[in-house]
Amino acid sequence: MTIAIGDKLPAATFKEKTADGPVEITTDQLFAGKRVVLFAVPGAFTPTCSLNHLPGYLENRDTILGKGVDDIAVIAVNDWHVMGAWAQSSGGFGKIHFLADWDAGFTKAVGLDADLSAGGLGLRSKRYSMLVEDGVVKALNVEESPGQATVSGAAAMLEQL
Repeated sequence: MTIAIGDKLPAATFKEKTADGPVEITTDQLFAGKRVVLFAVPGAFTPTCSLNHLPGYLENRDTILGKGVDDIAVIAVNDWHVMGAWAQSSGGFGKIHFLADWDAGFTKAVGLDADLSAGGLGLRSKRYSMLVEDGVVKALNVEESPGQATVSGAAAMLEQL
């Protein structure tokens, strides 16, 4: 079952690369008492993710935070090494959270997993964005195709804030 507006996010633990090495971050640490924009991509370094989806959130970071958002995070079914390298190469390191859902535990729990084996990627996340307030989904935008980044892009999220 796919998570819906009004649902509380399931408990999960991600890994994130920091200047001090990898750290675990739980959904409670990230979302409790906060207003957070979370967006998901099928894979770090993939064309749509790197050229269309992530840049909008990095370019609009200050505007999003200026609208009462406490944090921005991107999640992918990749390991923390890959997510850390993507954070560095994109210029996003330290600006937003690059969260590794290495075992797809969170992605499956929210019902937004996708089998992209035909494209050579295997089990991944659908492309989506959500606004989360104190762990509860307030807005959810799921793309129909993994190659699109329109309804889940930063411009669409800004309209919802």
